[in-house]
Amino acid sequence: MSVVFILISRPVMPVSLNMNMSMPSWFDITGLSPDSQEDEAGIKQAAENVKALIDQEVKNGIPSNRIILGGFSQGGALSLYTALTTHQKLAGVVALSCWLPLRASFPQQGPIGGVNKDIPVLQCHGDCDPLVPVMFGSLTVEKLKSMINPANVTFKTYSGMMHSSSLEEMMDVKQFIDKHLPPID
Repeated sequence: MSVVFILISRPVMPVSLNMNMSMPSWFDITGLSPDSQEDEAGIKQAAENVKALIDQEVKNGIPSNRIILGGFSQGGALSLYTALTTHQKLAGVVALSCWLPLRASFPQQGPIGGVNKDIPVLQCHGDCDPLVPVMFGSLTVEKLKSMINPANVTFKTYSGMMHSSSLEEMMDVKQFIDKHLPPID
């Protein structure tokens, strides 16, 4: 069986942080600090849109446990939030240079319930990221380890990498996909 990649594009919308100028964005961003107000309605709507895509793939014959969500920056944030709130059991999440949105809406102590409480997560971050500082990644991984099986959470940092990607990171993503979507006989 082959692997199908579905790459979805962000809609264009006004973004508060961008002086309300329109740009591709999954949801509005008001600030880039851990205490910035979040666009709860926008995040939840974007997650529902991704969940609808998952449901469609399941209807098309792809078992949900053969689906990995992944993304970069806002896309990684949306992937994490969606995986933790969907009712479909997923194969994993790849979260690159991102954070967990609406983190206060999850249990403050203890694991989440649901089908993805043991989901494998690969979270990657550059240690020189000026847009989404690596501290956001560290805070996110600690929150994830308190919510899901901590043995399934992997956090990798890349020396000198900014808000971008690298060959080393992409090789780590490939290994994660190979491990969690093994060939079917």
